[in-house]
Amino acid sequence: MSSKPNAGLAVVTGATGGIGLAIVQHLLNAGWEVAGLDIGPAVAQHAAYRHITVDLCDEPATRQALEPLKDARALVHAAGVLRVGPLAQMNPADGERMWKLHVDVAVRLSQLLTPEMAARGDGRVVLIGSRVAQGMPGRSQYAASKAALVALARSWAAELAPDGVTVNVVSPAATQTAMLQDPARVASAPRMPPIGRLIQPGEIAALVHFLLSQQAAAITGQDIAICGGASLPR
Repeated sequence: MSSKPNAGLAVVTGATGGIGLAIVQHLLNAGWEVAGLDIGPAVAQHAAYRHITVDLCDEPATRQALEPLKDARALVHAAGVLRVGPLAQMNPADGERMWKLHVDVAVRLSQLLTPEMAARGDGRVVLIGSRVAQGMPGRSQYAASKAALVALARSWAAELAPDGVTVNVVSPAATQTAMLQDPARVASAPRMPPIGRLIQPGEIAALVHFLLSQQAAAITGQDIAICGGASLPR
């Protein structure tokens, strides 16, 4: 167990793999108490970690899961899914699934957790977006769902700023996670960032951790890219 003072409770979705798991581990090492939500069983093992197995797209189940977590100081929505396809071959069911998990779940989680944050005058919300939100061939449904997170974050940030609650988006470029090996995206290879390697989940976790800190209290309503130069003009 970490000897650092407890930094508060953080609720992290997508807690069993990739970016979500890296965030869970980073926060635990930094002295946070973490509640991980995922449709799969627990991966992280730590005295300050509690795992809740839940389908986040099931609204009643999610509400029940969050009931004992209303004292959370931070929410990180990292759960995600990627389905690809050109315009002529897009599957409406894939688009609906991505919208539900990325956008509707973000709304539901924030509605349930931010009122208590605002009442206490202190809270942090970080939504994991994507550089693909700028638009990319073959990924329009995914891009649309991630772009919506930016609009949500900016709107909520404006509403919650007077109450001491910040809301930001972290938008990675291609990241070294199991999602890259998903057979559903075999026809759409990731674009290597100019730095010549994929973004590492731990790098995203470190940025998220900073955004949850007191030192980041003046950063809100921002879409922060961690892209290895992918957003630079070339």
